[in-house]
Amino acid sequence: MLYNGEWNREELDYQALVNQWHVVALSEDVEASKPKAVRLLGEDLVLWRDESGQVNAWKDYCGHRGPKLSLGCVKQGQLECPYHGWRFNSQGDCTLVPAHPDRSGPSSERLIFRHFAEERYGYIWVCLEQPARSLPELPQWEDDAYRKVYAGPYYYKANALRALENFIDPSHFPFVHPNLNGLPDAPEPLKKYTVSLDERGLHSSEIAVFQPYGDHRGIPVNARYNYSILNPTTAYFKKKTGQIERFCTFFNATPVDEAECIIWLIVAINFGPDLTLEQILSRQNLVFEQDRHIVESQRPARLPLDPKAEMHVNSDRMGLEYRRWLKNLGEAARSRNLIQQNRSVSL
Repeated sequence: MLYNGEWNREELDYQALVNQWHVVALSEDVEASKPKAVRLLGEDLVLWRDESGQVNAWKDYCGHRGPKLSLGCVKQGQLECPYHGWRFNSQGDCTLVPAHPDRSGPSSERLIFRHFAEERYGYIWVCLEQPARSLPELPQWEDDAYRKVYAGPYYYKANALRALENFIDPSHFPFVHPNLNGLPDAPEPLKKYTVSLDERGLHSSEIAVFQPYGDHRGIPVNARYNYSILNPTTAYFKKKTGQIERFCTFFNATPVDEAECIIWLIVAINFGPDLTLEQILSRQNLVFEQDRHIVESQRPARLPLDPKAEMHVNSDRMGLEYRRWLKNLGEAARSRNLIQQNRSVSL
């Protein structure tokens, strides 16, 4: 797998991602009157809201003369191209050509390229092709016992899959987060754990670690982690620091392109009611800045899906199963594409 700065769309990692949901923006960042440009898997996209407030995700391109639609505006719930003022409704139909107002708009098939968009948890999610999986679940979202805090976005010059694998790897704690999540001069061995797969994704059994600065309170804790990978770019952990205390993190890594990603977090905690927002964010910012330096240094940039490409030990079990799962998703997507292509040829 050679790194060239762009996604090789025939590779299994891209195939595993193209029909999955990815966070691309905060809901509040897409205004009613102004489209927003984002980038996903090397594709320039435009997000905009129609007359009902529904978010639409299209290729950032007008097929008339090729300008970026994100430079335009939204008028009367329709997206207006910045070049010649052509307007499009949420179905992609051209409803107005100002130079020829009395004629019906041309066919939208060659003008507009629509993708899939949903809103959940204050995020906008996009899938470039027909979604193969549902949107992931954040268990604590509706639980009022948990305080929810948004952290990030964090911008990494790194591959999204590398960033996610780092998130579900506790063995790096003493060295990447010294005297915070672990002790560099006394790193503790990790006990063997298991990983299971179900319709929701991958899940680890409990992993116990001592942390000298275990959470936003700045106190030492004996933490017990359970990790889940809910989508190829969405992961979650539930961290117990006592009988009822929970520190949960909902992690999303937007694959902007092959070697660039954006990290979005929702932190959910049911302790420390007196903690300030600054205290919570300062810890998150520090941890993810420490991670960034390491993840950006990894080579190759893209996560190797061949198990023989890198060395593995027992503590890498979650990451190894993640790579196998991605490979299986990519192979399944590639097979579906081949079947569809053969059907098209036969027709």
